[in-house]
Amino acid sequence: MASDPVGCMKYVVVTGGVLSGLGKGVTASSIGVLLKSAGLRVTSIKIDPYLNSDAGTMSPFEHGEVFVLDDGGEVDLDLGNYERFLDVALTRDNNITTGKVYAKVIEKERKGDYLGKTVQVVPHITNEIQDWIEAVAHVPADGTPNTPDACVIELGGTVGDIESAPFIEALRQFQFRAGKGNVCFVHVSLVPVMGPVGEQKTKPTQHTVKELRGLGIIPDILVCRSENPLDSETKSKLAAFCHVGEDAVVSAHDVSNLYQIPISLHNQSVLGMVSDNLGFSVPESLPLLDEWKVMADKFDMLEDEVRIAMVGKYTGLSDSYLSVIKALQHSALAVNRKLVIDWIESTNLDPIEKTQEHDDAWATLKSADGILVPGGFGNRGVEGKIAAANYARVNNVPYLGVCLGLQIATIEFCRNVLGLEGANSAEFDESSPVHAVVFMPEISKTHMGGTMRLGTKPTPFLVDDCKVRRLYGGTSHVDERHRHRYEVNPDLIERIESAGMVYVGKDETGKRCEIMELEGHPYYVGTQYHPEFKSRPGKPSPPFLGLLKASCGQEI
Repeated sequence: MASDPVGCMKYVVVTGGVLSGLGKGVTASSIGVLLKSAGLRVTSIKIDPYLNSDAGTMSPFEHGEVFVLDDGGEVDLDLGNYERFLDVALTRDNNITTGKVYAKVIEKERKGDYLGKTVQVVPHITNEIQDWIEAVAHVPADGTPNTPDACVIELGGTVGDIESAPFIEALRQFQFRAGKGNVCFVHVSLVPVMGPVGEQKTKPTQHTVKELRGLGIIPDILVCRSENPLDSETKSKLAAFCHVGEDAVVSAHDVSNLYQIPISLHNQSVLGMVSDNLGFSVPESLPLLDEWKVMADKFDMLEDEVRIAMVGKYTGLSDSYLSVIKALQHSALAVNRKLVIDWIESTNLDPIEKTQEHDDAWATLKSADGILVPGGFGNRGVEGKIAAANYARVNNVPYLGVCLGLQIATIEFCRNVLGLEGANSAEFDESSPVHAVVFMPEISKTHMGGTMRLGTKPTPFLVDDCKVRRLYGGTSHVDERHRHRYEVNPDLIERIESAGMVYVGKDETGKRCEIMELEGHPYYVGTQYHPEFKSRPGKPSPPFLGLLKASCGQEI
């Protein structure tokens, strides 16, 4: 790859119309894969027009999972897609929100930086947005000191939303700041199917493009979501009424798996169109994309199943556990198994339940090859999770507990092995006679946002050999991302370990428990950190890989 393949920073801006949830994030990530395949160093920015400073205080029911970055940034789940697809490490500044922008502008106003000017949305807010984009786009993200060549920017929400207006105006202005030939606009829209003959309707896309053009942004490429590929008549009509070439109307129809989307876009010449707009050359050979296609096709060819029971409290919303699902998929691919996730609402496993849902949940749990208890907050469904951990421990079923899942396993062990009746977490029952899990002393009890133990922390291994250390390749320590307020009670550690549950990894002080492993069990592991955030296609998270290996009967 040439040291400077593009000459100056290139930007791809992805907007959305008609309705939210069309897949702008996956589209942006897929375009990033194509740019990377062409030899460009790529970074990404997600713009979220909400007033929250970040996603940290948002309910999973409303916003999906909170994705945690190396620097502790609590951000939108789309940044997880960017990191997984592009194999990069982003920062909190790669997620721009209205709250962050206004806070910066008000801080500058208070300091007198605007020299007495009346502070307004235009130019002060819009300039701040442009300055932010330009600064972040030049920050290395691929683990090297090299400045990126291209930045993919996704504007969250839908064109026409009142909260998006300052960002649309900022992006309109930004195309002139960046210079002609350095910005490519991609608009993601919906082509619904109506009527008895299944006619593809173009009017929603026509209207959203008209609105976008009226705001000063002219799409270079239309990516149209539909169940089936766009027919030629639909493409012709969209081209005629949306002021784009027919070749620039791209069909984003349903595919067999998520990783086929970059391949589908490439087959429709999206990389060529982006390169034409941005003025860089595409090599004849794209080995990275060839490798990506092999991986995507492999997902479709797997036949032998492995069943993992996911025991949680947000099981009706898969976006709440998106990174966990991806980590399981990456590991299933590595062990050549087709992943089947059995979702179990933890409240249905509660021993006091006497319902058909209770019986069905237990039947599902007992038929699984492995059990996973992911992270979470609050006491709803906790007794069901404890029961699941007990079943896995007693019956030698592979178990992985992530964050809360480690704490759950510790509570269960204290109750049923150490005989500490009523043992619990201070989070769930402050009056419990035994607190197996306690609130961390350095954490604020008055502010929620950004006050947890967050981001990448080192975890040294304290034993020469164990399953988890072998999975990490025998390294002396691991660097993984955290998001928690509670920890295993340091006063109980010695007693717990003497009974066979060993904390094989602890923090730098040697007191805070990070990795748990049960002696004499095929695979009973817990991590206080969230290993799912660093899992990548082709580079599965070691604790998740261990769970899948054990669940398939493979050697660890």
